[in-house]
Amino acid sequence: MSVHKKLMAARVKLQSTEMKKSGLNKFAGYSYFELGDFIPHIQTIFNEIGLCGVVSFSTEYAQLCITDVEDGTVIVITSPMAEANLKGAHPIQNLGAVESYQRRYLWMTAMEIVEHDIIDSAPAAEPAPKPAPKAEPKPAPAATGKPPAKIEGKDEKSWHLKVSAEPGTDVAEWASLVSDITKLGLAEAGSEADIMKLFTNNRIIFDRLKAEDETSYTALMLEFKNAKEKLKG
Repeated sequence: MSVHKKLMAARVKLQSTEMKKSGLNKFAGYSYFELGDFIPHIQTIFNEIGLCGVVSFSTEYAQLCITDVEDGTVIVITSPMAEANLKGAHPIQNLGAVESYQRRYLWMTAMEIVEHDIIDSAPAAEPAPKPAPKAEPKPAPAATGKPPAKIEGKDEKSWHLKVSAEPGTDVAEWASLVSDITKLGLAEAGSEADIMKLFTNNRIIFDRLKAEDETSYTALMLEFKNAKEKLKG
């Protein structure tokens, strides 16, 4: 039996296994799978079928290498790395957050674990509160020779965002940068698949945005939803 056939058998077996979603997003009102909800089941199935999965990280990519322990054939699942800047966290804690997210998404991709469509759950525009008007506009930061934000990996359609801000940038300015560069990405998306890549490959950035500026997060999720509906129409 090839590694591809074994992986397919493992997916089917996992689908018949009862798994409970322990994660809860109170804001959007949906549950989601955490690593501990499915990893023990997958490891048991892999051990029975004869597969071994190993996750590794580099500065650019995270990889899940699934090997057939009998014939040595391999399937590799790859995801572009992203940055985490959790409020009040040390660099090693941010690194741990990135690696935990990557492990979860790699295994979900490999095992075809389906979850709630976060974009479609975005609330309508009316309930979203508007930010309070500023007394006066802040002066633009001095030019540094670098754009404040950009899309990386676009040629491979990875839709990986990198948001760069000057030291001392406050939450509102950072949120504005995230919103602006994401809207550029949505404008260039040519399909619903592109939109989903833009969201899932930058989930860490959007999770930070939700934690630090919920109003901007709500408005941005509505932009995703509107972009999907426009492509459907």
